[in-house]
Amino acid sequence: MRIHETAIVHPKAEIGDDVEIGPFSIIDEDVKIGDRTKIGPYVHIKRWSTIGEDCNIYESVVIGSEPKDLKHKPGDRSFVIIGDRNNIHEYTSIARATGTDQITLIGDDNLLMAYVHVAHDCVIGNKTILASFATLGGHVMVEDRAIIGAQSSMHQFVRIGTLAFAGACAKIVQDVPPYMIADGYPASVRCLNTVGLIRNGMPSEKRLLLKRAFKILFRSNLNRSQAIDKIRKEIEMCEEIEHLLEFIESSKRGIGV
Repeated sequence: MRIHETAIVHPKAEIGDDVEIGPFSIIDEDVKIGDRTKIGPYVHIKRWSTIGEDCNIYESVVIGSEPKDLKHKPGDRSFVIIGDRNNIHEYTSIARATGTDQITLIGDDNLLMAYVHVAHDCVIGNKTILASFATLGGHVMVEDRAIIGAQSSMHQFVRIGTLAFAGACAKIVQDVPPYMIADGYPASVRCLNTVGLIRNGMPSEKRLLLKRAFKILFRSNLNRSQAIDKIRKEIEMCEEIEHLLEFIESSKRGIGV
């Protein structure tokens, strides 16, 4: 363990093996930091935050800040839980949840670039990328391997599906379905995220099925329920098609078209 002499670490913080804590960083009580995690200078890890193993936390990051929510009462115990192998870059802020014992949750192997904001009660999966200045409102959910472009903003309660791509500077006010690209101000679904699917090793047969589903959903005159019925009747079901349809059927904010 290497802790700089100017860092302030509360005696009730739990610090794992081989952790590095840089100059002028502050680690509050009831914080847990996993083995081999590196924390740069001027970082503040606030109370009730948990960070997993092998993470890199860069300069001036704040984790576990008070939720920006009028329902929140000062002193309410809520949490931030961050998994393993995450890279969280300069000036990013991650708020803990609103409501007693609620959680803001970030999975494993994520990249949060500089100046990202993750608001209260967000849930981020695994292997996502949030580019610089991306802003997530409260209760946003980002599924595995999604990419959110620089300077884009997510309305509260929006969901970003698996392997979806939100373009830079996009204003996301409705859900972005899995495997799709959304862009614009406000954003709408533009096309299948073909490049992302190829990069993640999806077989061509499944990409073709998703392309057919995209055309029925977004390039036909059918309403949403008619399009879903047509897909179930005419397209071979696979895990990805099922997930796409379930995501759309469960949407509460609607899908940008």
